[in-house]
Amino acid sequence: MLAFVVPALLDVLVLGIHVLLPARLRDGYVRDAHGRPLRYRLNGLAVLAVTLVLFGVACRGGWWDPAAFYSYRWEMLAGANAVGLLFTMLIVLSAPAAAGSQLLADLYLGRRENPQWGPGRVDAKMYLYLAGAIGLELNVLSFAAYHLRRFPDDPSPGVLLYAALFSFFLVEYLVFERVHLYTYDFVAERVGFKLGWGCLVFYPFFYGVGLWATASLPDPHTPTWLLVGFAGLFFGGWVLARGANLQKYLFKTRPEARLLGFLTPVALEADGHRLLCSGFWGLSRHVNYLGEILMALGLTLSLGHPACLWPWLYPLYYLGLLIPRQIADDRRCAAKYGALWEEYCRRVPYRIIPFVY
Repeated sequence: MLAFVVPALLDVLVLGIHVLLPARLRDGYVRDAHGRPLRYRLNGLAVLAVTLVLFGVACRGGWWDPAAFYSYRWEMLAGANAVGLLFTMLIVLSAPAAAGSQLLADLYLGRRENPQWGPGRVDAKMYLYLAGAIGLELNVLSFAAYHLRRFPDDPSPGVLLYAALFSFFLVEYLVFERVHLYTYDFVAERVGFKLGWGCLVFYPFFYGVGLWATASLPDPHTPTWLLVGFAGLFFGGWVLARGANLQKYLFKTRPEARLLGFLTPVALEADGHRLLCSGFWGLSRHVNYLGEILMALGLTLSLGHPACLWPWLYPLYYLGLLIPRQIADDRRCAAKYGALWEEYCRRVPYRIIPFVY
């Protein structure tokens, strides 16, 4: 029963630390009804650090088992699911329905676009991603701890690499919190089941699905040179994803700034709109999606069990998520930019993978 309520307690803990700790204030891309940019409190890295210290102290004192998130993974998953469903009901049904809207669609996609409380002290989207990231990090570390406990004399280097790469992925996400204020989720998504349940349940429990399948397996003895190659694939994807998002952020906030001091922005302009078409954004219209997929492939392969289906669910999920999102985003941009978008598509013909798709 305690394991069932741990996800709720963790979500409350993260919220409390987020509210109490000092934060940087940043304006986002989204604007309110008066045309003013929404303001966000960013302190995710500090929240992660404090949470990990608290769990480390609890483990050191014998009050918490480092492998508990593995040992009670099904109970915690059930508890997180209850929290995600309750959050969905509260955030959606507490908002008025738009004319002609359907309840099931509202529950899934949401009614509120950018709910903030406090005023502005807590942003729903920022908090959801923060809670999901910290939950995922605790799961990954706990599953790795279980593997080390089960195979103390011959642990799998691939499991340790997987945990290290995922930890890097989560830490750098929180380092660049400000950049994500200009991404699709913050610009176009509403808060309902898809985002709320997705961040409180799917994000922390599914993203590490590779360890669910392999933490209890012995070392497959993957050659070191292959592990280095898989890590290289991951970091190659990271360069594409982070580089593209950072270049877009600079273009939105400092239009003439050069990325890394040498990538000069080139833009198409018409009717007050500007579209970046150089650097990463000259390779494909959604090159950051390619980066996300490559990172997922690097993580999956590093585990060293290519014949096992479960780890492959993670990169397959990205394909299922990002290709429909690319189609929807292209449609949204075509409606917003008109002829300018057509010119951009002629300049940058590839959707995600340069020279392929």
